[in-house]
Order: sequence, then structure tokens, then C-alpha cells
Amino acid sequence: MKTVVKFGGSSLASAEQFKKTAAIIKSDPARRYVIPSAPGKRFPADMKVTDMFYVCYAKAEGNEKFQKELEQIAERYQEIITGLELELSLTDEFAVISENFSAHVGVNYAASRGEYLNSLIMAEYLGYEFVDAASVIRFADDGVFDSEKTNQMLAERLKSLERAVIPGFYGAFADGRIKTFSRGGSDITGSIVARAVMADVYENWTDVSGFMVADPRIVDNPVLIETITYRELRELAYMGASVLHEEAIFPVRHEGIPINIRNTNSPDDGGTWIVESTCQKSKYVITGIAGKKDFCAVNIDKDLMNSEIGFGRRVLQAFEDNGISFEHMPSGIDTLTVFVHQDEFADKEQKVVSAIHRLVKPDHIEIEGDLATLAIVGRGMKSMRGTAGRIFSALAHANINIRMIDQGSSELSIIVGVANEDFELAVRTIYHLFVDNYSTN
Repeated sequence: MKTVVKFGGSSLASAEQFKKTAAIIKSDPARRYVIPSAPGKRFPADMKVTDMFYVCYAKAEGNEKFQKELEQIAERYQEIITGLELELSLTDEFAVISENFSAHVGVNYAASRGEYLNSLIMAEYLGYEFVDAASVIRFADDGVFDSEKTNQMLAERLKSLERAVIPGFYGAFADGRIKTFSRGGSDITGSIVARAVMADVYENWTDVSGFMVADPRIVDNPVLIETITYRELRELAYMGASVLHEEAIFPVRHEGIPINIRNTNSPDDGGTWIVESTCQKSKYVITGIAGKKDFCAVNIDKDLMNSEIGFGRRVLQAFEDNGISFEHMPSGIDTLTVFVHQDEFADKEQKVVSAIHRLVKPDHIEIEGDLATLAIVGRGMKSMRGTAGRIFSALAHANINIRMIDQGSSELSIIVGVANEDFELAVRTIYHLFVDNYSTN
């Protein structure tokens, strides 16, 4: 058995948390490859180490004194080292960092040092080999992650190592310059390592016991999702469910490796299993609910638009030419609506309107802002008649006006647009419909 384990920043924020992670790793001999994040917050008002590095490097880049900020970061790491009773010194490492900061080597380098240093400590504490991610995770010259080259290099490097620690979040270009993934990218590193070693399981340890059916900030004590498919997770993650980085799915899906979301502080909890497919029926008709606020709807009316070849493409060209991506595009015979992020669109709205008039000559354009989109996701909806009708009826009874409906032919998700002010009530209404009602039956 081979298990890859990734630990988030909250799991490694202090020496006490390090001890918990080490106990988890050593409790199962299959846990052979470890991907640490940078230290997170120790308490609510604390600062994540990665953010401390950002602040420190900003001063260096502005040719200001930054040694005080760097010393504060060094103290955070020394506190962990002392708490673990390790005979490890990071003095030379911080000297190199200081030199590179003074040389303005780049913000990606600065952002990566949190994971790099934490992994040195983890490798020392566990007695595992340290493998620098910069030597095995490759980015192409255009900044795009090179998955196949990385898989080849990483598999070759790890095949002779029984146990290893690989820092999360970053890799490098061929010339050695550091490049990071987007924020939360340690999840992606864990997935990449799992693929390279052909792991049986990729365990992602964090501070929650898995995915919940709904956001616990909106619904009190939502139930846990025990099993979810990659496709369902993609839908929920894209719409705001943030337990796992949405791009972490792709490497493991390539090899059919399941992901298990676990809680460092409650290691006996089974967590959530993320799989390619399953014969297990979801306990509820839906798997999860997620959504985002602050969209604009651009409604375009034109008689007989459905008979105009290329009409939709020309409409989208108006958005593309202004650097705006679209989220959804429901349409009718004579109407087409484009949903976009309000913050991207607001400053360019009149340019887009002018471009649409020039490109497709519509009869009328209307813009509506302050909208939210809500995704109701579930593999069980496909086999349950009347699901959409029940959702719309429940929202109507809650006096929530539906501004948009979008459903693909896969019937995996139903996306509903509502006013921003109705978003939380809509989430609670749908949760009550499918979960609370089921529990009381």
C-alpha cells in the first residue's frame, strides 16, 4: 500500500500540531510520502507564514529594510523546532533567503519559502528524505504546469525512496526559477505526487472532517458528505466550496486514485471520499449546495436571433475583446443572457454594450446586477423525477424570485440565479427541502 498525505497550514501551525501530524503518519506504514503546507494561523488574530513572506518581500522589492520581518518569520520556525526538540538550524537557509530577497528574485520565490522551510523541519522530525519540489515539479516557459514532464521526473526521483517529504505549492522552470501554483496549491502537489507514485489513496488532512452538504457559515451543523464523485466536486468547488483546491482533482483522476479528506484534529473521523464513480447511492437526492454572489446578467433581446448563424459567438466576442470571462449563458428563441462577475464587468459595461450593438445589432439590452448563482449538485438527481420542480416550488414558497435557471443534459447540477440578498435564505431553503425533510421522515 502507498498513501500520499498532505497537511494544510492549520495542521502545521505549531509544534503541537506537528506532533499530531507525525502521530497520524506513523500510525499507518502506508503513509510514505508527505506534502506539508506552510505554517498557518495559531490563533484567529495570527498571520499565516506565507502572508508574512509576502509582506517581507514587498519591503525588499521596494528597497526598504526587511530584516525585522524576516527575523519574525525565523522566530516562528524556531518556535516549532524548539517545541519538537530538534537539533536543526535554519540560519543558513535564512541567509540565502535574505540574499535572494535583496536580489529581487521574485514574489514566487518568496511565497514558496514557507512550504520549503516547513518541509525541512518535517523531514528532520520524521527521519524521511527531503525532496525539493523545485527539482521535480516542472513548469513550461509560458508558466503552464507541465504535467507529463513532472510525472516522469517525480516518478524517477521517488521510485528509489521508501519515504519522502516534498514541499507543496511550488515547482520551477527549467532554468531553476521558482513558480508557484495558485493559492492553496499544496493540494495540487499532493495530487501530483499521488499520481507519480501510483498511490492507493491520497489523504488530504485539514481542519475539517470533510465536505459538508452546505456551507456551515450559512446552515447550522450541516451533514457530512461521505462519498462524492470527481465531477460533483468540480461543480461544488467551482461554485465556492473550498475544502480542496479544484485543480487537485485532475492528476489523481488521470489514474483513478481516490482522495480522502480528513481532519487532523479528529483523526478517527472517516472524512469524505472523493472517487471517480461509485455504485453507492447518496443518502439524499442532492450531494451538495454551493454558490457565489455578485454577478451581473446582461440580457440581450433580438427577434429571430435563433436563425442568425454565429449570433452567440459574436455576443461573446464583445466580452472577450474586453477581457471578461462569462459564467453562464441561458437563452431562448429571441433572448440570450450572459452572466459575468460584477467586479470584472462594472468598469467596462458601456464598452461591452457598445460592442454588442456593433456586432449583433440587438433590439434591446438590459443589465441587472447584484445577483448570486446557486448550484444544487447530485448524481442522485438524474434518477429522481420532479427534483427541479421541488426546488423551484420551495424557493417560491420562501418568496425568493428566480432570475435564472441553467441545467446541463447530464442532470448533475441545477444552477439557479437569485438576488444577492436572497442567497443565504435560498441555501437554507434547499438544504431544508432535501436534508432536514429527509431526516424527519
